Amino acid sequence: MLLWINGPFGGGKTQTAHELARRLPGSRICDPEEVGFGLHRMTPRELRGDFQDFAAWRRGVSEVLDLALSGQRGVVIAPMTVTEPAYLAEVLDGLRDRGHDVRHFTLLASREVVLRRLRERGFGRAARLVLGRDAPLRHETWAVRALDRCLERLPGPEFAEHLWTDDRTVSQVADRIAASAGLRLTPDTDGPLRGRVRRALVGVRHIRLG
Repeated sequence: MLLWINGPFGGGKTQTAHELARRLPGSRICDPEEVGFGLHRMTPRELRGDFQDFAAWRRGVSEVLDLALSGQRGVVIAPMTVTEPAYLAEVLDGLRDRGHDVRHFTLLASREVVLRRLRERGFGRAARLVLGRDAPLRHETWAVRALDRCLERLPGPEFAEHLWTDDRTVSQVADRIAASAGLRLTPDTDGPLRGRVRRALVGVRHIRLG
């Protein structure tokens, strides 16, 4: 089974994916963004745009996920923001045509909540202490510019199943996804402090500086 976790940048996809992987034995995360980073590294800087516009990205993601789903028995988790319905259908419908069980979830939150999460994720607080109070990280700036497009498109029916996360913890969001997909997670035994530390480490590992 593939769990594709969609949602706005800063909406909690990565944290939810890691929470699912932590509590779902035998699962693994396959991040479609890595394929895009590879394409960007091969492309002259002045020619780079949205790597999702590359047919090579969509084919590559589909092929890698097909390989992962065919080559292992556990659940594959793919956290990735996609706001173009045709691009999403190309990848997910292609995998379904190959016989894979694909579940698509879109995490939603209010603009205020997403902006707060963007300010808090990764080492954003530490960076602002060094660079200045109002100095955002480069990736966060791009995420903020893309936010309105995400919030306009992602509530559409083609991006269902929707999960509103404003008042839910990462653990609760993972529980809802697992229940909808018919999966059983191990109990969440993290206390508040351990959970915050774990999420901070996940955020640091996924900082994008360029």
